[in-house]
Amino acid sequence: MKKVVVISTSLRPGSNSHALAEQFARGAEAAGHQVELVTLRGKEIRFCVGCLSCQQTGACIFKDDVPAIMEHVLQSDVVCWATPIYYYEMSGQMKTLIDRMNAMYPKDYRFRDIYLLTTAAEDEPAVPARAESGLQGWIDCYGKCRLKAHLFCGGVGGPNEIAGHAKLQEAYRLGQAV
Repeated sequence: MKKVVVISTSLRPGSNSHALAEQFARGAEAAGHQVELVTLRGKEIRFCVGCLSCQQTGACIFKDDVPAIMEHVLQSDVVCWATPIYYYEMSGQMKTLIDRMNAMYPKDYRFRDIYLLTTAAEDEPAVPARAESGLQGWIDCYGKCRLKAHLFCGGVGGPNEIAGHAKLQEAYRLGQAV
């Protein structure tokens, strides 16, 4: 059994990327893994100010919802990020969370496999590349982990447009294969 954290970064009700996250989580649970689905919707996440005190103390100067999310990530074997793609990049709230997780850098961590689930209104093959590249920058800071898979669903811009889409089953199977 693995500990899996799924971080859904969309703030929109009816989020297509959150639907993928839910299916990934269900698949991982069906395979017998312990799953925590964390949504950023309703969370307080302040911007990093670059003071780097977290590198000395292991904790950020801001007291918001980030420390609890970081603890889930540090204690997990698998981390799955789900994000809508805006202007060919991960969501701003995902990037803000990644920046704030700088306090994790000097700490020991369990995670090895990273998954990325992305959705966008556009469906050209190049659309998810920058989101993946941005996440890869974070992954590169943790030498014991790797991007295991990236599932992209294009052509779903409006709320709940992903309903009935075959990519939901792919997300479920990806979670089962963790």
